[in-house]
Amino acid sequence: MTDRHHLLVHGGTFAAVGDGGDISGVRGGSSPDGLFVRDARHLSRWQLTVDGAVPEALTPVADGDMARCVLVPRGGRQEPPAHTLFREQAVGDGSFVESLKVTSNRPVPTTVRLAVTADADFTDQFELRSDYRTYAKTGATRSRQVLDDGVEFAYQRGEWRSCTTVTAEPAPDGVEETGTGARRMVWTLDLEPHGTAELALRVMARPHGDKRALRVPRSPSALNEQLLALEGEYVQGVSFPTGWPELAAACARGLSDLASLQVPATGLDGEELRVPAAGAPWFLTLLGRDALLTSLFALPYRPQLAAATLPALAATQATAVGPESVSQPGKIVHEVRHGELAHFGQVPYGRYYGSVDATPLFLVLLGAYVEQTGDTALARRLEPNARAAIGWMLDHGGLTSRGYLVYRADQGGLANQNWKDSPGAICGADGTRASGPVMAAGAQGYAYDALRRTAWVARTVWEDETYAALLEQAASDLRDRFQQDFWMRDHSFPALALDGEGRQVDALASDAGHLLWSGLLDKEYGELVGRRLLEPDFFSGWGVRTLASGQAAYHPLSYHRGSVWPHDNALITLGLSRYGLHDEARTVAHALVDAATAAGHRLPEVLAGYGRDTHPEPVPYPHACVRESRSAAAPLALLTAVGGA
Repeated sequence: MTDRHHLLVHGGTFAAVGDGGDISGVRGGSSPDGLFVRDARHLSRWQLTVDGAVPEALTPVADGDMARCVLVPRGGRQEPPAHTLFREQAVGDGSFVESLKVTSNRPVPTTVRLAVTADADFTDQFELRSDYRTYAKTGATRSRQVLDDGVEFAYQRGEWRSCTTVTAEPAPDGVEETGTGARRMVWTLDLEPHGTAELALRVMARPHGDKRALRVPRSPSALNEQLLALEGEYVQGVSFPTGWPELAAACARGLSDLASLQVPATGLDGEELRVPAAGAPWFLTLLGRDALLTSLFALPYRPQLAAATLPALAATQATAVGPESVSQPGKIVHEVRHGELAHFGQVPYGRYYGSVDATPLFLVLLGAYVEQTGDTALARRLEPNARAAIGWMLDHGGLTSRGYLVYRADQGGLANQNWKDSPGAICGADGTRASGPVMAAGAQGYAYDALRRTAWVARTVWEDETYAALLEQAASDLRDRFQQDFWMRDHSFPALALDGEGRQVDALASDAGHLLWSGLLDKEYGELVGRRLLEPDFFSGWGVRTLASGQAAYHPLSYHRGSVWPHDNALITLGLSRYGLHDEARTVAHALVDAATAAGHRLPEVLAGYGRDTHPEPVPYPHACVRESRSAAAPLALLTAVGGA
């Protein structure tokens, strides 16, 4: 992670702290700084001082589920530190807990003045992004109240109310104003010769609308034990490959990360669920596409992810046309947000439907889940939702009128609404952006698979032979059209998309590998595509690039035009295996596992596209989510595709 922020994640809560455990509240950069719950920053400053000065990190915070560091007062060789501070921090559900131990290094009694300066600005995450947008907050007020054992910060704007409570044991000797809105809690500690004193600080966040009775554990170690127990449950029972320890380690790390990335959601009947969040820090929330792909990758090993994701997405399925949210009847949600700006409609992402592929992927997961588990009850329960999703694909989605799933740029939201959703991601080889309504190749593959799998469910579970036959015919017609319209004969490769005029968008892109996963291409075409993806312009040695190098549009540090995405490569590997290209599948799998091994067995959201031949270590992408559910589940997909080979 850049900017020396260290991420602590537990469900819908995360904290980003510096090397010394402090939170500075600085805006900008690649990562937000603070304690965040439900899209709001509930702790914007958390700074420790000793005798009025900021200590230096003797042992800085390292990556892990709990932040530990060792601090000393600043000094020189001739002035050994008078005392040493041992700091531990952890996050829980809506909480942040710190244990602070100060040990004297002197043989005589000494007095130390400790202070923790705290503040909560309740800033919405969308305000912290580097897009220079500002949002009016008319009538908003902040308040601070001194408590017997700490301080409480509160925020109100109309009906929106949230607060952060900071308590300490022992209670501070005093709480001082700072002139900035922050409050400084101070302690004067008398230490015996080589003696030790301890402080326990607890932060409880109360987002708007959260009425749960939360219990905050007293110590970081207690919180960490909870998280380790949850991680253990996720790893338990999964058979890891004994002959490939690096893949086994990546799978174990990924499952542990998935355990910490579960966020609350509500099902069709109001039941409480836990579903995979997209990733931290920017997307610790339900994103339809991400949760669906994560659940698909984990399906053979942790089917409960799919069992929660499907009803959660069914509960948020659109029932009406909404231009601002890009909703249409039957469409599956792209993004769900709980923050202040979404609540007041200042960003469209409260429930935002700007995705052309979440709806077919919902159907793919439903069919795969029933096939994997035999759980026909869920397929019956979700039959109305599945039929509505099919209806969206045929009607608003464009399959009937345009022959393909199609999307249009959303001025208030996303210009591109397939997985490559950054501006300019859908382009020609020369970098020219696609114009008009776009028909992205990968989404057509998902639609084909969705039609076929739903036909199988209709026949075997719903006992509707007529509907099944109709869907099978639609799938067959889509396959024939696609290979005629998308196939670029000069390149022996499919186009990235068709533009509004039906012209081929001719960039050579990794999306072709998704067509292998979906089974949309004939065997001959599929084998050509699979082998082409392993040529040097595509394959970096750490994975398949999103765009082949040598094209004018290529850039190794572009989000979607030359980088390497683990989840993209996981789909490619599954597709290569499906088409019998097992050597190629193993090559991609080994590259990804090597990249994970170089980073503590954890795959990030995205890597730079630099080649392994000139860069013997994978080059990080500067703004990547460190913990991302699709990447965490990617090693499981590799295990499915190639086993322990």
